[in-house]
Amino acid sequence: MEVYLDNAATTVVHEEVAELMTKVMREDYGNPSSLHKKGLTAEHYIRDAKEQIAKALRVQPKEIFFTSGGTESNNWALIGAAMAHIRKGKHIITTSVEHASVLNPLHYLEEQGFRVTYLPVSESGILSIDALKEAICEDTILVSVMGVNNEVGAVQPLEQVAEVIADANQDILFHVDAIQMFGKLPVYPKRQGIDLLSVSGHKLHGPKGIGFLYVKEKTKLKPLILGGNQQSGYRSGTENVPAIAGLGLACEMRGSCEGRYEMERLKEHFISELEAVPDCINHSGDAPHIISVTFRGVRSEVLLHALEEKGIYVSSGSACSSNKPELSGTLLNMGLSKEDAEATLRFSLSFFTRQEELDYTVEVLKELLPKLRRFTRR
Repeated sequence: MEVYLDNAATTVVHEEVAELMTKVMREDYGNPSSLHKKGLTAEHYIRDAKEQIAKALRVQPKEIFFTSGGTESNNWALIGAAMAHIRKGKHIITTSVEHASVLNPLHYLEEQGFRVTYLPVSESGILSIDALKEAICEDTILVSVMGVNNEVGAVQPLEQVAEVIADANQDILFHVDAIQMFGKLPVYPKRQGIDLLSVSGHKLHGPKGIGFLYVKEKTKLKPLILGGNQQSGYRSGTENVPAIAGLGLACEMRGSCEGRYEMERLKEHFISELEAVPDCINHSGDAPHIISVTFRGVRSEVLLHALEEKGIYVSSGSACSSNKPELSGTLLNMGLSKEDAEATLRFSLSFFTRQEELDYTVEVLKELLPKLRRFTRR
């Protein structure tokens, strides 16, 4: 049996999405900037995708801008907003458990003279609202918070964050990295007080290399990519029409979060089965698809490859950094010891995950762990 439990890293593309993308690549392949019929057809795909995404988010189509993926969306939101509001201030607030595509742009901004405050989190990975209140000052221009943590599934209190920001200064922008959130939990930027929101296609059964940034109307944002003034001059470059069409369809299919309750049931079932396994500690947050477990006495990389030999695919952390030797900053900032951080695996579900796959994984873990722990002790 092959069991894929690394859906927080990437997901299989919906069959309907792949079919649509193939049609666009093979038949409707025009450049959307061209004035002839082929170009107009391509432009219609872009317009339709904006409408599909806007409907899922309950926003306006003109507030959707396509990017190459979540990393670009986060980079653009942070650097673009910082540079557009530099005259108002140079202070940015985020958390200590953000994705690298948020932390690294912020490190870059620090090199440019901006000051960044990294809020602490609790043992469950939730930011401190009191710390946020204390951090906001006259110089603050932007707050960036991940909706769902990609390693442990902690769900941040976005509405509370937005209320604190609004009470302090309504000119402060609120950016949310919703890459692990959209399609799994309801996301409505206008209701939740969000000005900028990042999403990636391949996390919700869409294609890789495509994402979008929601930009609230009248929000000032400097473009990072200059050229032919596509997308109203905000993001130049010929649009990736096949991927945009696929993303729009994937958002239409998954934007309602239909099926998340079944994922929650499977997650609860999996965790309850693991509780019977000795020295297994659950760190999972409230997101329906991410399960973080420490298997004491076994290095995560060793267990990962042992599971792989049994046809089970999981992750030792963020896929963007799991091939590097550094320990997870998220786990350490949540208070885990170095030893526990080194022994933690992430299992992530999708709408296609079946209970029999999880039961098989538990059986394999019960078989492998005693053997691997004996080997480790030697």
